[in-house]
Amino acid sequence: MKDSEATIYMPSGLTVDRGTGPREACGIFAVYGHPDAAKLCYFGLYALQHRGQESAGVVVKDGRNVREHRQMGLVAEVFNEKILEELSGDIALGHVRYSTTGSSLIKNAQPFVAQFSRESIAIGHNGNLTNALALRNTLEKSGSIFQTTMDSEIIVHLLVRYLKDGLEEALLKALPQAKGAYSLGILIGDTLVAARDPNGFRPLCLGTLNGSWIVSSETCALDLVEAEYVRDVEPGEIVLINKHGLKSLKMDALVNHTFCIFEYIYFARPDSDIFGHNVYSMRKRFGARLAQEYSHLEADVTMPFPDSGNYAGLGYGEASGIPFEMGIIRNHYVGRTFIQPSQSMRDFGARVKLNPVKNLLQGKRVVIIEDSIIRGTTSRTRIKTLREAGAKEVHMLVSCPPHRFPCYYGIDFSSKGELAAARHDLNWVKDFIGLDSLGYLSLEGMVAATGLKKPSFCLACFNGQYPVPVEAEMSKFSLENC
Repeated sequence: MKDSEATIYMPSGLTVDRGTGPREACGIFAVYGHPDAAKLCYFGLYALQHRGQESAGVVVKDGRNVREHRQMGLVAEVFNEKILEELSGDIALGHVRYSTTGSSLIKNAQPFVAQFSRESIAIGHNGNLTNALALRNTLEKSGSIFQTTMDSEIIVHLLVRYLKDGLEEALLKALPQAKGAYSLGILIGDTLVAARDPNGFRPLCLGTLNGSWIVSSETCALDLVEAEYVRDVEPGEIVLINKHGLKSLKMDALVNHTFCIFEYIYFARPDSDIFGHNVYSMRKRFGARLAQEYSHLEADVTMPFPDSGNYAGLGYGEASGIPFEMGIIRNHYVGRTFIQPSQSMRDFGARVKLNPVKNLLQGKRVVIIEDSIIRGTTSRTRIKTLREAGAKEVHMLVSCPPHRFPCYYGIDFSSKGELAAARHDLNWVKDFIGLDSLGYLSLEGMVAATGLKKPSFCLACFNGQYPVPVEAEMSKFSLENC
């Protein structure tokens, strides 16, 4: 939880704290060949809720009929037993969404479903297309009519242009035209398709469960439904799953893999394995590298702001020898409707979420481990709380370099003006937050800690070197006015 407050107001009247700071585009979970496909999707999406909290949906096919249910809100609010019972079928595609391209509206909830030549096509998309405006303009000039403002719909329009050549040929012709980041689940006819862009920005994996196939954004969702992980969908790979089994196609695109390193830093669940490595272990390694780079820092206590810095904090504490403590306690029930306090209760919104353990902090030199600083406003409030609790010194170490450039591949800090480190030097950020010192993990140190080579990662939000060209400087690549 971090740097700009964000509360969603649900149709039920409940409010849900979805966290603050950077937010991911979405999560995908799909099932082929299981009689309870919709229920499996429900549980899979529940495990992937951290990847998107604005809307959730499931599309199911039983061989003849297509049924769908989509709604704004969290998975547990969108679905119930009755709805899931009505979603009968053995093929299902599920999606949780946070809007990056396209507004947060029910019409933009996914999976997006379209009809073409008496066939239903459903798509779920994680990522952002960097040539969305150009593609949409071209398609509209040739007669395409769009129902949403999502870049995901563009992929459907590209696909149907080539379906006369067969599904495999259509996929091989359509997907290479889409540039940028996309991990896809597509349900068409009796076939479930999983595909990943040639750079491999976003994770996507395959699993099996009692003879059925599972597609998921992260392995943590496979664990929840007790599916066995098989392998990742490779960058540039198109996987078709139907009654004939699994078939793999490869796009003719030779590019360096540029996995989003921020998946390791922040987005993915720590119990997931992505890009071939465990997230929990990777975050601990970032923390250990911080201890190496800031070995001169003297302190009494290492602590995170739950839950963002927990695992890097563990790594830092172990490597530095500075005891790791949970100096702030998180209230896990925040977000539900509660009676508003009086004006005399200062900073209630901050204190109701996280409360310091005063006896642990009084007179102590404290090192806060954070995974990132985006805007700095929430960190400032929390540091003030630590000072009021009696902390003698407060230092902060961040387990990644400063964010200075917007992301165009599916992360919602797409305006450079939103980034504290892009607008100000680090001394200003330190003083603004109210710290005695502030340190970031070096770019070289972060990459070295992964054990992988630098070309394997997208580092654009840190160094401005975008691996896929960007067509326009636009917040969220909004298509509303194109």
